[in-house]
Amino acid sequence: MPSLADLRKSYERAELSEDASHADPFVQFEQWLQEAIAAEVPEPNAMTLATVAGNMRPSTRVVLIKGFDARGIVWYTNYDSRKGQELAGNPWAALQFHWVELERVVRIEGLVEKVDPAESDAYFKSRPLDSRIGAWASPQSQVISGRGVLIANAARYGAQFLLQPPRPPHWGGYRLKPDSWQFWQGRKNRLHDRLRYTRDGDMPWLRERLAP
Repeated sequence: MPSLADLRKSYERAELSEDASHADPFVQFEQWLQEAIAAEVPEPNAMTLATVAGNMRPSTRVVLIKGFDARGIVWYTNYDSRKGQELAGNPWAALQFHWVELERVVRIEGLVEKVDPAESDAYFKSRPLDSRIGAWASPQSQVISGRGVLIANAARYGAQFLLQPPRPPHWGGYRLKPDSWQFWQGRKNRLHDRLRYTRDGDMPWLRERLAP
């Protein structure tokens, strides 16, 4: 096994300048996300979600972005999961996209709220049947005796709901409303490009360059 201290990579694919970046971070994010999709990077919609528990211990996990607009970034999950419980106690969270092949990172921070139930209903209906049954079958983040519990639950709910499982009351969407963005582009000699966008209320976004 090579020494971890000797693992190095030179970042030389692209650059991120103030002149070439968008004044609106949502537009900049959409451009980078579309470029990640077009480049066929593995799971370009995967993002790390960080939350904080009441005892101030942070936790992270990977979730999938399922939509975004000027209101914020949307994903769906079990409201009773660890992340759901932590968001109920502390609605501030952070997201991170890491597109390794493009040498890019996007960091997003803000307040999280549940999406409208109708929006969660519409997305739930669009999911494959197995995924809809799975939302009922998995008591996410709870201790279970073995995988057989999930299989048995899936069989039970599949028989109960057949082809029309309703959205579980404990399952739905969250929206993070950004008040801070960071766009990081790897550069040669570790002199990376790093732009931060912040704003106060409805004021225009302030774009600043941070030292890498």
